Amino acid sequence: MQDNTDNIIKPDVAVTLHGLFLERIKRTPDNVSYRYFDMQQETWELLTWVQMRDHVARWQAALLSENLAAGDRVAIMLRNCPQWVMFEQAAMSLGLVVVPLYVVDRPDNVAYIINNAEVKVLLFENGEQWQALSTVREQLGCVQRFVSLRKVAENDEPRLQCADEWLPAQAALQPERTRNRDELATIMYTSGTTGKPKGVMLSHHNIVYNAYAGLLTFPVNTEDTMLSFLPLSHAFERTAGYYMAMMAGAAVAYARSIPLLADDLKIIRPTILVSVPRIYERIYAAIHAKLDEAPPLRHKLFTLAVDVGWDVFEHQQGRSAWHPKLLLWPLLKKLVADKVMDRLGGRLRLSISGGAALPPKVSRLFIALGLPLVQGYGMTETSPVVSVNRVNHNYPSTVGQPLEGIEVRIGEQNALLVRGPCNMLGYWNNSEATAAIMGKDGWLNTGDTASISASGHISITGRLKEIIVMSNGEKVPPADMEAAILRDPLFEQVMVHGEGHPYLVVLAVLNAESWQRFAQEVGVRVDMAESLRDTRVEQQVLRRIAEQITEFPGYAKVRRVLLLAEPWSIENGLLTPTLKIKRAPVVARFATEIEQLYQGH
Repeated sequence: MQDNTDNIIKPDVAVTLHGLFLERIKRTPDNVSYRYFDMQQETWELLTWVQMRDHVARWQAALLSENLAAGDRVAIMLRNCPQWVMFEQAAMSLGLVVVPLYVVDRPDNVAYIINNAEVKVLLFENGEQWQALSTVREQLGCVQRFVSLRKVAENDEPRLQCADEWLPAQAALQPERTRNRDELATIMYTSGTTGKPKGVMLSHHNIVYNAYAGLLTFPVNTEDTMLSFLPLSHAFERTAGYYMAMMAGAAVAYARSIPLLADDLKIIRPTILVSVPRIYERIYAAIHAKLDEAPPLRHKLFTLAVDVGWDVFEHQQGRSAWHPKLLLWPLLKKLVADKVMDRLGGRLRLSISGGAALPPKVSRLFIALGLPLVQGYGMTETSPVVSVNRVNHNYPSTVGQPLEGIEVRIGEQNALLVRGPCNMLGYWNNSEATAAIMGKDGWLNTGDTASISASGHISITGRLKEIIVMSNGEKVPPADMEAAILRDPLFEQVMVHGEGHPYLVVLAVLNAESWQRFAQEVGVRVDMAESLRDTRVEQQVLRRIAEQITEFPGYAKVRRVLLLAEPWSIENGLLTPTLKIKRAPVVARFATEIEQLYQGH
């Protein structure tokens, strides 16, 4: 393994995010930069860094033709692909400010962001997106150019051009217009679970330093391949899966889609994975669903492998003594662990989880099977990574220690405060919101409650504004309980409710496959809506929920459950673009049903 400290591009060399790109081309011009699936050719293609430079030159020339001034905003609404990087690097070379948009976001939300940021150029993907924007297009007077990556059939909009027509056949890359590390680089809109999204202003140095601090923690190098599937509009993917890779010279392969992720893992065989917990939870649920159908002996063998594998991990971490049963590990690894790891490509040497809490049972399973899985913590406002576990100093129940150069402390109400070079410049055109989160002394209030151990490991204990206060005065952190309930593969999405009430209720969207098996076991019709309200079903579901929340206090009991078949989505307004539950809209949507769950109390 190479020593990555010599390999990585340091912040004082890169200076800006476009400077980082130019330095990478200089160092490894012929190395593979990106791999992607060509839908027309139906093959995986690759691009070298020199080829990326030539493409960026064309995008730069096209943007120059729009006569934009440094500081003007341009927006990207694409799925992860090389063109996302090309457009952004071209924009940043001209001192433009990039605004990433979620492909799956609702048109009214997209319109709000475009107008709030006064976006001049919008790059989107295809006719389907253009059609989706038709309801809000008249509101987008600030946009002087719409650019579609693919051809749009009906084109009566003079501002619209297809990328093939907009881009010149060839061009030479012009020098970077400005090279100031503290200039505004991007505005990333946070998808709040309440209210309108806020635009987080990040400088070049905010992000460059965050990527660098991450690489001081993990040995990423030019031999590595990352598989990118979290949206690049998500701060975690953008810093860890794009800039960190560029800084270290690792190749990035863009997954085709989440449904095809299992296939892509086997094809690309990544060495590093950056993900949110939901992906690990899905794999965990799929493993357990198969185990439920497996013969008892196979089930016992798997449980033994996880138990022994965990003991091996604890011993390697220096937290437990050697035991003779560890001698079983080479055999169990071959019979069980390697087969699971092969499903993930068989080459993974590092997996980073962030964006939400990783349930302990889930992390335990993967770590025990030999996957070096580390949990981290951050937020868009901190560029985004604040802390992460180290592979050789890994406490999975925590979110690790702060990155180098980042300070943390506990403030009032046990709030986690962060200070350092990655803290945002502020919220775009929102000084009131900026003042509410950033103190004059440089400390940023994350809004999360936490504790810090003697070794410096941070444990997130809750969210200041997301605590259920029941009518008896008892307090329950819903996110922790929801994560626990989701360990059962029967549930796809869950929300705990109980504010001002004497007991808790759960709203649960069922996993279609698991529900089919469960309904047959209980003896009810799968396709009948009445089955979801059947008292036998509710009692069995409550029993399963109770099994998952045994670690919670006695007062945190779930007495009733509302079962739902239709998933909560961004389209129906119940999820944010980062797939977080919008609590208030969910409560409003099911207000009548929730009221019935509390009847008589």
